[in-house]
Amino acid sequence: MSSENSSADDTRQVWDVVVVGAGPAGASAAYAAAVAGRRVLLLEKAELPRYKTCGGGIIGPSRDSLPPGFELPFRDRVHAVTFSNNGRFTRTRRSRQMLFGLINRPEFDQQLVEHAQKAGAELRTGVSVTRVEQHGSAVPDRRTVAVVLQGGETVLARSVVGADGSASRIGAHVGVKLDQVDLGLEVEIPVPETVAEDWKGRVLIDWGPLPGSYGWVFPKGDTLTVWVISARGEGAATKRYLEDFVARLGLAGFEPSISSGHLTRCRADDSPLSRGRVLVCGDAAGLLEPWTREGISFALRSGRLAGEWAVRLSEAHDAVDVRKQALNYAFAIKAGLGVEMSVGKRMLALFERRPGLFHAALTGFRPAWKAFKDITQGSTSLGELVRSYPLAQRALAAVDRRTAVAGDSASTAGGSGGSGGASASDAPSGPGAAGTTGDEVSS
Repeated sequence: MSSENSSADDTRQVWDVVVVGAGPAGASAAYAAAVAGRRVLLLEKAELPRYKTCGGGIIGPSRDSLPPGFELPFRDRVHAVTFSNNGRFTRTRRSRQMLFGLINRPEFDQQLVEHAQKAGAELRTGVSVTRVEQHGSAVPDRRTVAVVLQGGETVLARSVVGADGSASRIGAHVGVKLDQVDLGLEVEIPVPETVAEDWKGRVLIDWGPLPGSYGWVFPKGDTLTVWVISARGEGAATKRYLEDFVARLGLAGFEPSISSGHLTRCRADDSPLSRGRVLVCGDAAGLLEPWTREGISFALRSGRLAGEWAVRLSEAHDAVDVRKQALNYAFAIKAGLGVEMSVGKRMLALFERRPGLFHAALTGFRPAWKAFKDITQGSTSLGELVRSYPLAQRALAAVDRRTAVAGDSASTAGGSGGSGGASASDAPSGPGAAGTTGDEVSS
């Protein structure tokens, strides 16, 4: 247990806010509540720093959600993206301005926690939360939540933020409902300097062979992070995709330093975000972008909101005020991140059927590439694109109609349309294998 552990006397006191989980969502929540001058306890089951299965891409919305003075520990800065469609039609697009940065999660998460501590939050590591109680003998009054740790110790709080990952115990208490569960597989591959130099400043995104699947390669100095993701239930096929992906990249001869897997979970539209004085955020709430499965910016943004509203919950004196603050938190989440998730779900539905269409657009249609750049650089978001441009709204409505009609036709035809893979007419052809630069386009 870390040196920041509170004494037995401290744990009998009532904290204003207890945050469970010290990832980006939890650290952001702890920071927001501590900056507001409240007594904050941050609980983490692991010892920090710890490894986390994650690509580590920091896009504009993530950068803009960091605490003041936070210096990102970039391992690389991305100015180019190579796109391929299951290893074919490879093409690279470049940007004069940085698209996004790449970090290693142990360093990034550790720095976020340190900022929360500097703001006044206290940290306890090596402790597991088994459950929370809002009624019963462990709870001294209606304004208190009991956080029960493994071994029986109880920590009391005026409000609790659950940020304990996609298999969240706090999420189970709140009743989080999931709409989409995907399996991500990742390998960290140390490579020689000559190979690392070829990837410097460039990532690869490959639209995969399974509906809705894709893979990427993120360079981080002398290591390449290679990841694939697909729907849960396709475990064997997803593993084959990763093996084939690594092989065709010419990386099969290098021994991975880490091989890991992770389930990503997206919330259902009607999933709760709170129960009484308990809020959930980040992966614990199922908050991530459904199409790309980008979760860091969702964790940072929802964590900050959770911390701010946990302060309000800690000050609530009756059930009516608790309910009001919880509803306001849910509204804040849904008005921002919820809109982006809704658009992402619709994008995923189309991508599952026509990955070649996306590939053709990103590699051959300048407005689509500009939208990709604007989103990664943080000047807009999927939600803002739809809100700002009536044309985008009409386009998505048309996508919904075409997807529904195509779905009905596929059902009538007995699903003979295959997996929705691209044909040569779906995407521009180009020389080169995935992992080479292929055709180059600068903009």
